[in-house]
Amino acid sequence: MTIHLVLLLAIQFVPYGRDHTNLPVVAEPPWNSPETRALFMRACADCHSNQTAWPWYSNVAPVSWLIARDVVEGRKTFNVALWGQQRNEGDEAAEAVRKGEMPLWFYLPLHPEANLTLAETQQLTAGLTATFGGEGSDRGSGEAQGDDD
Repeated sequence: MTIHLVLLLAIQFVPYGRDHTNLPVVAEPPWNSPETRALFMRACADCHSNQTAWPWYSNVAPVSWLIARDVVEGRKTFNVALWGQQRNEGDEAAEAVRKGEMPLWFYLPLHPEANLTLAETQQLTAGLTATFGGEGSDRGSGEAQGDDD
């Protein structure tokens, strides 16, 4: 038991996951409605924007490591705060919400506000599709003209 406590205390000095800097919002997508934006900010923005709310437990290792990794990956995949500067897969975001893949199951117990009702889920997915377009659409790609990957 003592070794576990010492180990838990020692890992608190590992800095990964401690930088809770939120970068500026460069640009947001042209949301189809304020309601879509509000639902997105409530259920998705912690990982998919530069407006992450960092709870107290995001400072405690090893939880801090997991949260930081999820935020980094979420922002890399789809970040509405960098609209037009990186490729954003908005149609895939709508599909992930529709299938129940997002928000992630382990995010919901500590963030009950992100647990959307069926009606809210339908409203969000319809709004994301209207904002970003459907599969194969150029709308909402977030890519500048002539930008090659």
